[in-house]
Amino acid sequence: MNQQRRNYGQYCGLAGALDVIGERWTLLIVRELLVGPCRYNELQHNLPGIGTNLLADRLRFLTDTGLVRQCTRPGSKVRVYELTEQGEGLRETVLALARWGLGLLQAPAAEDVVRPRWAALAVEAMIDPAMAGPDEQYEFRIDDEVFHTVVEDGAVSVRHGKCETDPALVVTTDALTFVEIGAGRLSPLEATLTRRLSMEGDDEVVLRCSRLLGLVG
Repeated sequence: MNQQRRNYGQYCGLAGALDVIGERWTLLIVRELLVGPCRYNELQHNLPGIGTNLLADRLRFLTDTGLVRQCTRPGSKVRVYELTEQGEGLRETVLALARWGLGLLQAPAAEDVVRPRWAALAVEAMIDPAMAGPDEQYEFRIDDEVFHTVVEDGAVSVRHGKCETDPALVVTTDALTFVEIGAGRLSPLEATLTRRLSMEGDDEVVLRCSRLLGLVG
């Protein structure tokens, strides 16, 4: 699919950005690569509804514009797509849009898809650095995905995999429940009482983590 691309023909930073990322599916491809490098078939799996020709076209365009590159995974010959430094520059923009979009979510439709790998990006979007407390780590187990947040010296980061040290809090739930909590459609208390969510940690730690994610005032 090598169609001529439309542009706004406007000498403006926003218009220039939309010339590159304004096409349908493009930002969702960026979302996947912000979570981590992906093989082509992984991208297709996590973007249900996109045709293989369209995905190939979008990846080719993002590569040509310098946002995406292909490389091999360390210690293997597996080829993956990853964001370049310029592509990584979209992180704050995507997080801001994700944060804004959570407030728009209604009840999920039967055909709506949710992937546990999106949870790490959702947590990153929800974090309020001003609410960072003492140095500690929180581990999230969302279906088959595991990631953790590290609070250290007043800074907060999200990392893939299990905590390097014993976590102060372990949160276990499924992807749909997690998104509903983030969207404010379900309270952590209600999710806990209905056994859709479990939190293993001291009450004070649970409260600190909830404040960090903007789940309580």
